[in-house]
Amino acid sequence: MMRSGWTVAGWGVGYAGFGLGCALSGTELFGARWPGWAVAGVGAVAAAAGAGVVRRQPVRRLLWLLCGVAALGAWSLLMDLVTLLFGQRVDSVPDTVERALAAVGAVLLARAALGPRRGARDGAGGPAGVGRGVPAPAPKPAPAPAFVRLAAWAGTAAFVPYVLMKLLWALGGSFAGVSGERMYAGYVRNGSSGLWLALERRGLDGTMLLALLGVFLLWGLVRPWGQVFPRWTGPLRGRRVPRWLPLTPALLGAATLAPYGVVGIGYLALCTTGVTRIRLGDFADEQSALETAWVGIGGFAGYGVALAVAARSYWRRTGV
Repeated sequence: MMRSGWTVAGWGVGYAGFGLGCALSGTELFGARWPGWAVAGVGAVAAAAGAGVVRRQPVRRLLWLLCGVAALGAWSLLMDLVTLLFGQRVDSVPDTVERALAAVGAVLLARAALGPRRGARDGAGGPAGVGRGVPAPAPKPAPAPAFVRLAAWAGTAAFVPYVLMKLLWALGGSFAGVSGERMYAGYVRNGSSGLWLALERRGLDGTMLLALLGVFLLWGLVRPWGQVFPRWTGPLRGRRVPRWLPLTPALLGAATLAPYGVVGIGYLALCTTGVTRIRLGDFADEQSALETAWVGIGGFAGYGVALAVAARSYWRRTGV
């Protein structure tokens, strides 16, 4: 626990320093100057909470609260990473840096809040009868509980309309009054990389492929083959899957997509009811923009929440 506490405290100091630097230099975050002060405040509280973990104080609820705040701060990091992956420039470098720092913080705070394994607290280094310094036998891989598998099915189903929409555009069809050629022209205008454009010309949308990869990750967290390499992995078959291999992208994705999707659904609900108006972007009218946004945000929300549920289950089933 002490190491987790010091790690959280160190992250808090760094996060607070970033926020304070933005506030004092007048650098805008998310289009305003005040978020820098908010980031500095969250970082300062996190540093204090980390010190509380080191002193074995009861700060678990505070850690979870800060984890939620950090997850909100990272709410569209994955979109920035996808943008950079395909050769485009992000809208704001400071915003992207803040999201990356917040995503790291969400993972560290969750780790500290979950605490060590019972065996580690007992000082035994593993199950009863296993001496200090002797590794505990690896538990047999097992599928997640039924409700976690149900969440995985829901997250998969949520992405189906999004994948079909992207596939339709990539194949030259139309959706919500927008043709594939128009979408392609928008990619060219926005400076998409040659790789992205080449995939589009071959009927393969980059974000669609990433969505399919995300579904693969989701089921890896749920099924036994996510803990032990299966037969089709060749020379790796039978070996334990390193926990960090699925958990790193899972926690990053959950910290980004879950709050992004949930907040996005709230925003779209306001737009649909006429409280506010949606930005049109490359769309000709609000109806087209709303139809497309509901498909995308609905997929992100459903998948992001399912990924968070599955990641938590995998974390607990494979030990901390």
